[in-house]
Amino acid sequence: MKKAVVLLSGGIDSSTSLFWARSKGWKCLCLAFDYGQRHIRELRSAAAVARKAGCQLKIVKLNLPWKGSSLFGGSGRLPRPSSLKEIRSRIPSTYVPARNTIFLSIALSCAETIGANAVVIGANAVDFSGYPDCRPSYFNAFRLVARLGTKCGIKGRPAAIIAPLLKMNKAQIVRLAERLGVPVDLTWSCYAGGKKPCGKCDACLLREKGFKES
Repeated sequence: MKKAVVLLSGGIDSSTSLFWARSKGWKCLCLAFDYGQRHIRELRSAAAVARKAGCQLKIVKLNLPWKGSSLFGGSGRLPRPSSLKEIRSRIPSTYVPARNTIFLSIALSCAETIGANAVVIGANAVDFSGYPDCRPSYFNAFRLVARLGTKCGIKGRPAAIIAPLLKMNKAQIVRLAERLGVPVDLTWSCYAGGKKPCGKCDACLLREKGFKES
């Protein structure tokens, strides 16, 4: 059986990517990251989704002492965009410097260690907040890193870096989640990390857009 390491944040995109990988018949190991984010609530969702999928979850704790993002508590107010157009027009303060590079590097190390065939990430380059590490060109570059920077890569067997939702809009993702049986009610998207979604941050607005349009 093929194996995959799935980056699972607990949001609808990563959860849909996990269920997509399972639908391919892969045995999945989920990785979630506790890196000091204010929306630590997402880790509970990641655990719940992994249990529902029948997959093992490992939570990796990281210390990023330089912070550099409003996603860290005490690092400034979260942006409150006035429209979806505004979301697409800038790289917001919620951008965590090189976050996907850090996460993918750890996932790639894990994949090589356990002999996994793929690393799966729920990144999206259509309805997203403009992060540079969510673009197709970025993933093409990271595939080159996987090929040149790992033992299995130089032997011609690099772990595939797969972003199955990369070119889908949020409505398409929601419909795919429904088809795959994703427990959407267990997922969490809000950046604020409160008891209830704030309904005003980028993640909340994009999630709402997806459900309305689907």
